[in-house]
Amino acid sequence: MEKKVSVKVCLGTTCFVMGSANLQELIDMVPKKYGDKVDVSGVPCLGLCSIDWEFSKAPYVKVDDEVIKEATVEKVLKAIDDKLAAMK
Repeated sequence: MEKKVSVKVCLGTTCFVMGSANLQELIDMVPKKYGDKVDVSGVPCLGLCSIDWEFSKAPYVKVDDEVIKEATVEKVLKAIDDKLAAMK
């Protein structure tokens, strides 16, 4: 069975206010673009801004074990492309 890339979009309050609402389109876009090679989901909170609240780089997205700070759709898609390329 092929390994899938896991994408978790933080939908916690801080991330949501800082822009993860825009990242929700990934939940529709990723399956259309990558099929079943990528699992994408929204999660209630990744707990990342609490580690360094003062310098929070929300919104956060995790692509496998890689944390994307100040995440944008473009940054997340690039990270997915890089992970898929590395798996070949």
